[in-house]
Amino acid sequence: MKKIVIAISGLPGSGKSTYAKLLANHFNLRFISVGDLFRRLAENQGVDFNNFHQIAEKQSEFDIQVDNIAKEEAKKGNIVIEGHLACWTLKDIANLKIFLHAPLEERIKRIMKRDNLTFEEAKKNILFREESNKRRFKQIYGYDIENLSDVDILINTSLFDIESTFKILIFIIESYLSISNGTYNNR
Repeated sequence: MKKIVIAISGLPGSGKSTYAKLLANHFNLRFISVGDLFRRLAENQGVDFNNFHQIAEKQSEFDIQVDNIAKEEAKKGNIVIEGHLACWTLKDIANLKIFLHAPLEERIKRIMKRDNLTFEEAKKNILFREESNKRRFKQIYGYDIENLSDVDILINTSLFDIESTFKILIFIIESYLSISNGTYNNR
């Protein structure tokens, strides 16, 4: 493959990381999680992840730093980049911009299981992160992450099991690759 760039965004608990890793592995592409970059910054600052969200609301350099890393990696090509804002920050670089979502209750259950939290803890965590992300991205970039007009593909991951959703994503990407004839239009 030549320089394909796939951006995957979505709400907390929608399956962004799960599907991005599966797709990167399936298509033999590099993988970057903007969330992991952000978590590493929090650790380096010695701050809890949720507290770091609050700090980032006042200090935009942290978001800008991880988004710039994602952009530089995207320019190299052959990558799947997963992050809440990937579809927007990479809109002029990514060949495919995929947004994953699921109903709040389903996402709460996933976060509960993943992070070993109670229902209320998971709900509070998700709602806090969503609001923090919304505020920060609007303030820093002027992006309204509820406006999905820059997204190419929108999938509700609660409609199918993981394997079926993965097959749908593979079909979409393979279809894109077949019509692009090996040349990628990076818009």
